[in-house]
Amino acid sequence: MKQQNYHNHRKFYPPHHFIYLPLLILLEVYGVYKVWDDPANKLTWILFSIVIFLLFYLAFMTRQHYALGLQNRIVILEFRQRYFEIFNNRSEETVGKLKFDQIAALRFADDEEFKELLYRALHENISGDEIKRSIKNWRADRLRI
Repeated sequence: MKQQNYHNHRKFYPPHHFIYLPLLILLEVYGVYKVWDDPANKLTWILFSIVIFLLFYLAFMTRQHYALGLQNRIVILEFRQRYFEIFNNRSEETVGKLKFDQIAALRFADDEEFKELLYRALHENISGDEIKRSIKNWRADRLRI
């Protein structure tokens, strides 16, 4: 398997990203085109376009809401567990000082870089993207949704 790094850490679900959503986009474009091309059935094509748009919106928002909500909770729990393992201390105060993008980015750092980047995140307020760009020894996360 290819080594994970900043440039290739995003993940796609092919049936959703490359079949279902593009198909809905094509149907939406077709429906909007038919609104202007078929004036006799304009209302039908408007309703068709509205239904396709709602299906697209629902698919996008439901996927985002469930997957990201659950993933965010797990990322925070992983951070808290890792923090305890490294520092042998509870993490509530530290978690309260960090933004989620910083916590999420720190999971890609190995233990030594984790300490350094956590310090920088707390004292220099570097962003999650800056944290990711600073990682030299990338810890792959292959279990993401």
